[in-house]
Amino acid sequence: MKLKYNTSYPSLDDLIKKAKRKIPKFAFEYLDGGCNEDVNLYKNTAEIRQVELQPFYLSKYTSSDMKTELFGHVYDAPFGVAPVGLQGLMWPNAPEILAKAAFEHNIPFILSTVTTSSIERVSELTEGRAWYQLYHPVENEIRDSLIKRAEAAHCPVLVVLCDVPTFGYRPRDIRNGLAMPPRMTLRNILQIMGRPDWAIRTLIHGQPAFANMKPYMPKGLDMKQLGAYMNKTFSGRLNEEKIAPIRDMWKGKLVLKGVASPEDTEMAIRLGLDGIIISNHGGRQIDAGQSTIRSLIPIVKNYKNKIKIMMDSGIRSGPDIARALASGAEFAFLGRTFMYGVSALGNNGGEHTISILKTQLKQVMDQVGCERTTDFFKHLI
Repeated sequence: MKLKYNTSYPSLDDLIKKAKRKIPKFAFEYLDGGCNEDVNLYKNTAEIRQVELQPFYLSKYTSSDMKTELFGHVYDAPFGVAPVGLQGLMWPNAPEILAKAAFEHNIPFILSTVTTSSIERVSELTEGRAWYQLYHPVENEIRDSLIKRAEAAHCPVLVVLCDVPTFGYRPRDIRNGLAMPPRMTLRNILQIMGRPDWAIRTLIHGQPAFANMKPYMPKGLDMKQLGAYMNKTFSGRLNEEKIAPIRDMWKGKLVLKGVASPEDTEMAIRLGLDGIIISNHGGRQIDAGQSTIRSLIPIVKNYKNKIKIMMDSGIRSGPDIARALASGAEFAFLGRTFMYGVSALGNNGGEHTISILKTQLKQVMDQVGCERTTDFFKHLI
């Protein structure tokens, strides 16, 4: 399809600046921030960008093709939209905007359990092509219900999140009242008044809510009670005993997201999972850990061809996607980049951001002489 983007915002920096002007400060800081001192937030991208590619200018080269097969489906590009929580807080209707754009561009969209659109609605928009990310609930009844809903919605891939055994310590969100339990301060109200477009659209679409969890939540919860409910519902950590029943229940492709070690990779293989996503939750959970590119390298070395190895966290541009693929990832996912695009450009943000990423990635492929995305490893220096 023809790529269309707004030439006034050709870079990620342009989108970030625009988003910062369009949405309230508390919403922007929720999107933009990491945890603690933001060490891993910045390290993720910085260390990805230490990866260098070797161009072969005089080699026999015809043209590049970004199409990439993953789990039996041929996507038009080797990247997709990563799951992001509370997307409607940053821009009203954001998950539906991104799901629709991803479907039209034939790339995967992953819906988070804790975002603001339901499995059913996103499945309708994507004709059953959206993936679903499961935050593992404490109660097996809720887990089973969510999995059955994803199956009924024809989600081809279930993504089980493993890197949130605790909620990250995020100073911005605490200061802004967006930690659990959330609260609306006078400062936040004043920020909303300064962003009338965001405020009007939020009023039209309604206050952001955890749409997937609505059937399980007691009615009439105030903000404090809602926070306590979410904390109670999703506390705890995953282990082999919790993942095995999911593998038994889910007949589609099953992916473990948040993997950062060879040990967890081995467990995923032993349990019969189909793929892993190397991730550190976008630097929002632990500052003292490795960047995702550092976690990726030994896992690729030891487990390539034994399980599908994908990656997110820190990937922000077309060249970053190329660097991740050259380092051994078979597919890449981006979260913040798409949310900056939607926060900046609203309904056009998904189309715009995907078009930029495809354009950037194709330029890299043509420049270095890489005909297929699976050949990027040949250009790794």
